[in-house]
Amino acid sequence: MIPEERRDGPGAGEESTRLQAADSVRKGGDPLAQMQRGRLQSRRARVHQQISKELRMRAGAENLYRATSNTRVRETVALELSYVNSSLQLLKEELEELDCGGDTDGPGSGGIAVPLIPLGLKETQELDWSTALRELISGHFGEDGTTYEAEIRELSNLRQAMRTPSRSEAGLELLMSYYNQLCLLDARFVSPARGLGLLFHWYDSLTGVPAQQRSLAFEKGSVLFNIGALHTQIGARQDRTCPGGASCAAEAFQRAAGAFSLLREKFSQAPSPDMSPASLCVLEQLMTAQAQECVFEGLSLPAPAAPHDCLAQLRLAQEAAQVAAEYEQVRRAMAQPPVRDYVPFAWTTLVMVKAEHFRALAHFHMATALCGGPVAAEAELLVREQEVFLEPLDRPEPQRPALALPQEPEERRKLGKAHLRRAILGQEAALRLHAVGRALRRLDPLQAVLAQALRRSLAKYSELDLEDDFFEAPEAPDIPPKTYQRPEVRAPSFSQVKVADIFHRLPCRWWKHAEVVARLKGVGEEGVSLQVATLLPSAEPPSTGDRRPALRGLLRNQERGWESAPTRGSPRPLLGWSRKAKRGKTGARLSPAPQP
Repeated sequence: MIPEERRDGPGAGEESTRLQAADSVRKGGDPLAQMQRGRLQSRRARVHQQISKELRMRAGAENLYRATSNTRVRETVALELSYVNSSLQLLKEELEELDCGGDTDGPGSGGIAVPLIPLGLKETQELDWSTALRELISGHFGEDGTTYEAEIRELSNLRQAMRTPSRSEAGLELLMSYYNQLCLLDARFVSPARGLGLLFHWYDSLTGVPAQQRSLAFEKGSVLFNIGALHTQIGARQDRTCPGGASCAAEAFQRAAGAFSLLREKFSQAPSPDMSPASLCVLEQLMTAQAQECVFEGLSLPAPAAPHDCLAQLRLAQEAAQVAAEYEQVRRAMAQPPVRDYVPFAWTTLVMVKAEHFRALAHFHMATALCGGPVAAEAELLVREQEVFLEPLDRPEPQRPALALPQEPEERRKLGKAHLRRAILGQEAALRLHAVGRALRRLDPLQAVLAQALRRSLAKYSELDLEDDFFEAPEAPDIPPKTYQRPEVRAPSFSQVKVADIFHRLPCRWWKHAEVVARLKGVGEEGVSLQVATLLPSAEPPSTGDRRPALRGLLRNQERGWESAPTRGSPRPLLGWSRKAKRGKTGARLSPAPQP
């Protein structure tokens, strides 16, 4: 029975709400939490509806992209696919934030930090492994493919789960587990003459343009790309206002650079632009620059506690110059074809903004070092500056920059003022670039960081500006970049994720001799169960007798322990089988070759 809605007065609805809340409290529920969960569920439903709409639009555009042969139409559809893919990435990020409790700035973020560039994951369509694997098991290995339904289902479930990994270490382990299983599949099922026969379908991470190949290497490369992309998302979510968060973010971006470097080395045939060598090289440089930025942020955190530490300020100046140099290198790489027409405009703008911002920060910290030190320690400080900071030891002796600091306090004040002028000009240029490429976000922490840095430089400049300054301002020199903590390109640690071969019941046919020997040596004293799937053809001429030789049968459960072969004058096979077999009985087993 549906209760009637009562409208007895203006406060009837509020009274009803209070009664329902009190009833929920008596039953042990929290009405506030229930209302919040209801609002989150409504937002999730709205996001899911928008995602479904974008997926339908992408499917239609994809069909048109495949059907048409008109170049202009294909370019228009590719642009539409890029727009739809960007919208899908934003919607999925919003859904992920809702699933994480509405955390937009990362866990435990307690301050404003410069935003980093995460990379979206490649998407893929569902894949049916059952038909291809069953036929391959039956026709190639000589076993009943229907008895491996559990293994095929386990592989399908693993692939389905890795399509939407969580932005955490658990998501990375899931992707690495699937990648390791693909490596085992490659060794067991794929030969140079024959593949799995499956069509792997993946979308470009930036444009959304579909790509498909009948190669397991395409599947492996796409998963490896997603491992690197997931590292970037984990790094961008870290709270870099604390030393631990900055260190974790730097580690994540180093791992991302290692994944893209490994992908560039191992997979040369790129079916999609995001996996081309040029794009992967740019991504590797971008992630290395972001790791260097996280290193600088970690070093700059203790600065407010010791604002007059001139040596620390000098080190920050060169570290900031190093970050600016890294981003300048990324900007030049992004300006080269064919990446120039592929990289998003927002990325290029942000890289330019960061290059200007960190170059300005380098001049600000140099000015702080020149004007903030105690007068009594100037002589000792000058020697330590020139020995430790202003002469990078990794350069050859003739190329070391000769940056002699003035010893007089007034001269140092003038030089510091010149550095501040360059800092102000650089920060104003960064703000202008940011206004041109404004990101479509509700919150814009980058503008707040740039404005705060400009205000700080202006305040410092007003402190140094005197009324009787009629001298000609010197030109502040460039600050040589240097870092004492250069990020390393670290490949993903696949060996740390232990997996069990799903199809371990099947013998492996295409192992090389060295791989078989290594596997046999690793079993220890407990022995190993050998199963011969296919024997090499005999050197004897073919006979015209019975065509049911035992060579076509499978030798099952031949238990044999591992022993080192004795040294002999003539070489013998590691596992020698006699050439002759009893043909009187169908399915007779071969006996091991007699020992001499």
